[in-house]
Amino acid sequence: MASFDYVIKDVHGIHARPATELFKLIKGRDCVVKVAKGDKEVPFKGVMGIMSLGAKQGDSVKFSFEGAEADALMAEVKAFMEANL
Repeated sequence: MASFDYVIKDVHGIHARPATELFKLIKGRDCVVKVAKGDKEVPFKGVMGIMSLGAKQGDSVKFSFEGAEADALMAEVKAFMEANL
């Protein structure tokens, strides 16, 4: 299992457009991805799951990856977050 924490920098937080692009990056990969903010953790199976966290600018979210592609996908998601959120 691999994981990383990320502090949201975008003034709009995690909103529909980047959540959709992030879902496209994760969809179909041999990996289970979960996202947590505080006590709430959701499996990243769709856009609404991550948006339900209500992550705003300055909030910390934790991404967890489990599966054959965990390390590679973690690196891709981390790069996406740094470039977009």
